[in-house]
Amino acid sequence: LRRLRTACEKAKRMLSSTVHTTIQVDSLFDGIDFRYDLSRARFEQLNSDLFDSCLETVRNVLIDSQLRRENIDEVVFVGGSTRIPRIQQIVQDYFQGKEPCKSINPDEAVAYGAAVQAAIIAGHAGQAAEQVLLVDVAPLSLGIETAGGVMNVMVPRNTTIPHLKTEMFSTFRDNQECVLVSIFEGERGMTKDNHLLGNFELQGLPPAKRGIPKVEVTFEIDVNGILHVSAMDQTTGNANWISIENDTGRLSKDRIEQMIQEAEQFETVDRVQREQIEAKNGT
Repeated sequence: LRRLRTACEKAKRMLSSTVHTTIQVDSLFDGIDFRYDLSRARFEQLNSDLFDSCLETVRNVLIDSQLRRENIDEVVFVGGSTRIPRIQQIVQDYFQGKEPCKSINPDEAVAYGAAVQAAIIAGHAGQAAEQVLLVDVAPLSLGIETAGGVMNVMVPRNTTIPHLKTEMFSTFRDNQECVLVSIFEGERGMTKDNHLLGNFELQGLPPAKRGIPKVEVTFEIDVNGILHVSAMDQTTGNANWISIENDTGRLSKDRIEQMIQEAEQFETVDRVQREQIEAKNGT
């Protein structure tokens, strides 16, 4: 099977420069040789669904960045498979005939960008690199749980990093002496459907009617992607905080994509449930 995979990979690469190739493996099984003539047209037909799915990623990137196709100056291909003529044609057609940038080797694009970023961080960047701005974003929304399990978003998905956000909260019970600050990441309206990153308690709140105490909650994501969450009672000055590392208990890329899809699928259900709980909390 390994030899067959290697031969198929070689054929895929060959079809980027020729219109016809042969997959051949000697003594593949029980001494029987394998041979298959493959055309570029047949290859494109077999992989049409995979090629079309590339555009879904492009569309999502434009939506998330709030840009239109007309706003794009250059299209840079990343990864060896972008050499496949059909992929290049699909992308070029989507961007209304715009020629893709071919000055960067697709196999080296990621390493090149990482090297530029490293030079900027280390302070060794030249004049050209000084004009380059590389930004990181939050892959999922970050927020805290409020009464009824509602997800109160503090940092929306795709917010550029570093980022600082402060918001005021209060108690939901009379004479409440402490609040539990639970931090979640995810796109669903209810925290039970999102991913818990951590929590802490702020204690020592003075007795008061619900809604009277003022608790200032701050979310800060630093340049290293570390999330710092703090809460401070405005009356007493009591404070507590937590720091969450970028690689500690965080979700995989596949799980992030799955959560985004689930949020789109259950958007209406989540909105109705959230509105019902918020109406109940307001009474």
